[in-house]
Amino acid sequence: MPRYLAEPEYRHGSPPLTAILLINLGTPEAPTKAAVRRYLGEFLADPRVVEIPRPLWWLILNGIILNTRPGRSAEKYAAVWTSEGSPLKVHVARQATLLRGFLGQAGHRVVVDYAMRYGQPSIPATLSRLKAEGCTRILLLPLYPQYAASTTASAFDAAAGWLCALRNQPEIRSIRSFADHPGYIAALAASVREHWATHGHPVASYRLLMSFHGLPRYTLDRGDPYHCECHKTARLLAEALGLGKDGHLVCFQSRFGRTEWLQPYTAASLRALGKAGVQRVDVICPGFTADCLETLEEMAIEGRSEFLRAGGREYHYIACLNERDDWINALADLAANHLQGWPTREAADAAALELSALRARALGARS
Repeated sequence: MPRYLAEPEYRHGSPPLTAILLINLGTPEAPTKAAVRRYLGEFLADPRVVEIPRPLWWLILNGIILNTRPGRSAEKYAAVWTSEGSPLKVHVARQATLLRGFLGQAGHRVVVDYAMRYGQPSIPATLSRLKAEGCTRILLLPLYPQYAASTTASAFDAAAGWLCALRNQPEIRSIRSFADHPGYIAALAASVREHWATHGHPVASYRLLMSFHGLPRYTLDRGDPYHCECHKTARLLAEALGLGKDGHLVCFQSRFGRTEWLQPYTAASLRALGKAGVQRVDVICPGFTADCLETLEEMAIEGRSEFLRAGGREYHYIACLNERDDWINALADLAANHLQGWPTREAADAAALELSALRARALGARS
């Protein structure tokens, strides 16, 4: 007999609720070696993230990586940690609050919450809470614009594992990706234009560098569409900004290990641009919808150092979309499109109740 999670007793007549669950990658609970070790242990143990034989990887992970990497990573987290906590967690929590407000103004009566694939709040725990609150319809919205098996699919895996342990399952929908969503592209373009309005937009000796999170090269060879979706986003953003091929560069950051990853690498590209005499580089990370370690430390701090040491003169990091109104509006539009058919609008709920009453009266008259 399968073992199911303990669930609250089903209450007949309870009004069903609809929820949206924003999902992001995750973060350690504190910028300490112990907290980072726990986080990396969960993250790097995911077979979606590292696709090598489990016994070999277990030895490498527990014998080497978790004994050497947490200390260095904790120092980097400490450099970007805020008084409110992890930057990623702070931004995602705010995005959930704002999205609830934007949808509410549009007439949608929905619960909006957030979860992390690794760390807290976890996907299973948050889904269980939403279910306990009466949510019978849940839309999963991973905040990864470009689909990858190691990010989006892994989030869906966690949700599916939770579903497998339930007797009374809610209805689930999911959003796969939004690499070419017009509102998302428009928000990215607006953030760049606002940056140019403040810092100027040089024509000569300038590049807009679009840096996406890297993945091992074998993911592309095995059919992962991530690389193609990144280039689609970059092309649409360049077109929206009126940039030609010589005005921007697509590259991939956060390489880990010795295997080949998607190229060109961001750090190597920054060094090459500096050595080639490019005077100014503006960097944007379109694959991240909220600032985090990989943007605030790797790009805003380490990237600047790489470029200036190589001979560049001016380096600017353009913040992620975070809580921008145009981005939250795009997120609301994306969610609303996937909520269609679910009675989320108060007017729609009232109409449904009225229709139900009319049907009841009609049945009563017939009898």
